[in-house]
Amino acid sequence: MDFGLIIVGDEILSGKRQDQHLPRLLALLSQRGLALRWARYVGDDPPRLEAALKDAFASGDVVFSCGGIGATPDDHTRQCAARALGVPLALHPQAKALIEERMRDLAREQGQPFEPDRPDNVHRLNMGVFPEGATIIPNPYNKIPGFSVGHVHFLPGFPVMAWPMMEWVLDHRYRHLFHARPRSERSVIVYGSMEATLTPLMQSIEGRHPQVRVFSLPSVDHPEHGRHIELGVKGPPDAVNPAYADLLAGLRALGVSLGPELVRDAAATSP
Repeated sequence: MDFGLIIVGDEILSGKRQDQHLPRLLALLSQRGLALRWARYVGDDPPRLEAALKDAFASGDVVFSCGGIGATPDDHTRQCAARALGVPLALHPQAKALIEERMRDLAREQGQPFEPDRPDNVHRLNMGVFPEGATIIPNPYNKIPGFSVGHVHFLPGFPVMAWPMMEWVLDHRYRHLFHARPRSERSVIVYGSMEATLTPLMQSIEGRHPQVRVFSLPSVDHPEHGRHIELGVKGPPDAVNPAYADLLAGLRALGVSLGPELVRDAAATSP
């Protein structure tokens, strides 16, 4: 299964806040031998958000959606998810119990009686109104849950809440995928060449080794290597090794200057 990420919020697109979820999810996936295949940023625009969520549900991918699941006027994710699925919204009984538990905690901390019928407490229950058929994601920070529908998982925008919830989803739902596909990368630093010159070789390598992907990462001001291209192949280890040998042979035939070689492996382990 592929993994994707949707980041929701005008504050990200306007620059008022910097997204921290993308690098965190990359790290969490890498620790488990997994990789992110795509990411998408969407503002607080219901039609665009609904379209993005329709794509997510249709993709069959494991998707994390961060942001917009609160109960203020600029939070639209729960409603857009329900419309994207074509199902009604409903107060989830487990979410209701957890939210009420949180409200009791707050009342106790403030030395006040818990008043479930008070307007602000009634409004807080909207945070547990999810698309029909959703399951909850526990929130260890303040008990207000997120929710899942199939393989699409909805989390708050706050990193302190979202990150442990991401880990919970990965460890409880997808442990069987951890380190299931060993991956390897082999690359070399190429000096004094242009990508256009190297493109025919790259195409040839992918044509002769269909299990690997060739990558080219040019740099113009690297502090150690200056202007250069990191050229390499990635894929299953047994396919990468012969492809990389062919790549090196092709580069030497072109007469380009080669620098250090780099190796990155993600070995398979038992779940």
